[in-house]
Amino acid sequence: MSDAQFTVGIDLGTTHCVMAFATISDDGEPQPQQLFTIPQLVGPGQIEERNALPSFAYLPHESELPPSQRQLPWGEFPYVAGQLARELGAKTPTRLVSSAKSWLGHGEVDRRSALLPLQAPEDVSKLSPYEVSKHYLQHLTRAWDQRHPDAPLAKQQLTITVPASFDPSARELTALAAQEVGLHQATLLEEPQAALYSWISGSHGDWRNQVSTGDVILVIDLGGGTTDLSLIAVTEEDGALALNRIAVGDHLLLGGDNMDLALAHTVRQKLAQQGTQLQPWQLLALSHGCRQAKETLFSQPELTEVPIVVPSRGSSLIGGSLRTELSRAEVDAVLVEGFFPRTDIETPVVHRARGALTKLNLPYAQDPAVTRHLAAFLSKQRHATDELSDVQLPAGARFLHPTAVLFNGGVVKASPLTNRIVEVLNQWLTDDGAAPVKVLAGNDPDQAVAHGAAYYGSVRSGNGVRIRGGIASAYYVGIESAMPAVPGMEAPIEAFCIAPFGMEEGTEASLPTQEFGLVVGQPVRFRFFSSTVRRDDQPGHILDFWNEGELEELPAIEALLPAEGRTPGDVVPVLLQASINALGTLELAAMPIDGSEHWQVEFDTRGESA
Repeated sequence: MSDAQFTVGIDLGTTHCVMAFATISDDGEPQPQQLFTIPQLVGPGQIEERNALPSFAYLPHESELPPSQRQLPWGEFPYVAGQLARELGAKTPTRLVSSAKSWLGHGEVDRRSALLPLQAPEDVSKLSPYEVSKHYLQHLTRAWDQRHPDAPLAKQQLTITVPASFDPSARELTALAAQEVGLHQATLLEEPQAALYSWISGSHGDWRNQVSTGDVILVIDLGGGTTDLSLIAVTEEDGALALNRIAVGDHLLLGGDNMDLALAHTVRQKLAQQGTQLQPWQLLALSHGCRQAKETLFSQPELTEVPIVVPSRGSSLIGGSLRTELSRAEVDAVLVEGFFPRTDIETPVVHRARGALTKLNLPYAQDPAVTRHLAAFLSKQRHATDELSDVQLPAGARFLHPTAVLFNGGVVKASPLTNRIVEVLNQWLTDDGAAPVKVLAGNDPDQAVAHGAAYYGSVRSGNGVRIRGGIASAYYVGIESAMPAVPGMEAPIEAFCIAPFGMEEGTEASLPTQEFGLVVGQPVRFRFFSSTVRRDDQPGHILDFWNEGELEELPAIEALLPAEGRTPGDVVPVLLQASINALGTLELAAMPIDGSEHWQVEFDTRGESA
């Protein structure tokens, strides 16, 4: 934007939102990024600026927190976000919205439906994951505009980060939330790429001496709610180093929250053995206390245990609370051995049988072992570099060999955890006859994504190295085969490739002139598939069979396409056209052979077509 004064990056995180910015210089050269401190309520009527806005929304009863005590510099909100929300929610979890970002990425629910908090009492007006995400963006926007009245956020070069594993619908909803608060110019960037951009920026040009042609950088982003894995290859282009994102992992709901809860269960069992039974509402407060105790133990190696206070509503406990402790031995046993066990590269991820009936909740990873998920990811992507002449695996390699690793996310501040990951990773490499990985240092794991997003604004303007990669999956639309009705048998489905792996945002796929029939005027269902491993399929390629794990079915889109003067139920001969917009959203258009109509379907959760 010609009138922009700053490049701004927003890390819209699962547990924290962080904002960074840099001044745009006259010559366009990248400038040092600065952290934007975020004003928020830290107590009733008490406002302070903090480095991050905790991603929690609390829905208070009016008698608990009257409007005068939740006033912000730019006005009053019906609910509270940030530090105070997290603290109030630890005492009354049924009024706390957490993990809205994870819900936004949950493809099996209506992400615009008011469903949070799940266990809220009847007098609470629930919120949708989309509404909560929009509120966080609004909070950040108003905080920025108050401090920069002459440079409103809507006129700056803005980048908002999303998980690399976010599906197109979640990306689209993130962009739409930004647009609804006036941030129409926002660009989306994958979080692992932002972390790498931060490392590049912080190296002050020295990154070229730390990696070389043929390197494969493994980015491990362990946040509060998710684990995000990406692979970026270092290649040579026109005599200079180039970076290419070649693979991303599945969207794993596995992170620091799981670890804090595991510690809380450990402490609860210890209290139970001592004759004290905790109520369910106390477990969240205990989890909050375990998080603080864990961080203290990791930051102060000389300590052997840290006290924890659990609130109580009873009158028999001194001071209305229960005191216990968390020991270093418990942390090592639960976290290091439980979440990062030593395992072989071929040890599969554990899948347990699920109950027939379950409560509505997030699709948490069933296996808590991050190392097993990492092994599965590297094994699945063994052929990711086959087409890169600069990066070649030795014959017989069982998995893709990373040569460098970059850690990001709050969890990796604990060195015992990252040390275990490196130990396990190097053992796999040694067993496969490869050299150990280099650990790329220098990132602040809490702030790197926001800093990298701010730096990306300069990269978009042509200054600095750009990570290339396009879309991280190939996409397919389901084509129903014509067949006579057979009792108990559905019509076979074929997968028609509409967007190949690596297709760049803002481009259109060249589909063959093959006719299909489109049902109009009646409710229909579009089935979509994706693949992170089928890298050779080109637009128009048809699969009538695929192996297990090659294709993943995405949430279907229910639609009623207007008949446009035809009889409802007519099958219209059409040609298909696919494109990826600037936000990475897949758009599929159908154009009739004998008319001027235009039907379009996008990956969005509203189930609408235009």
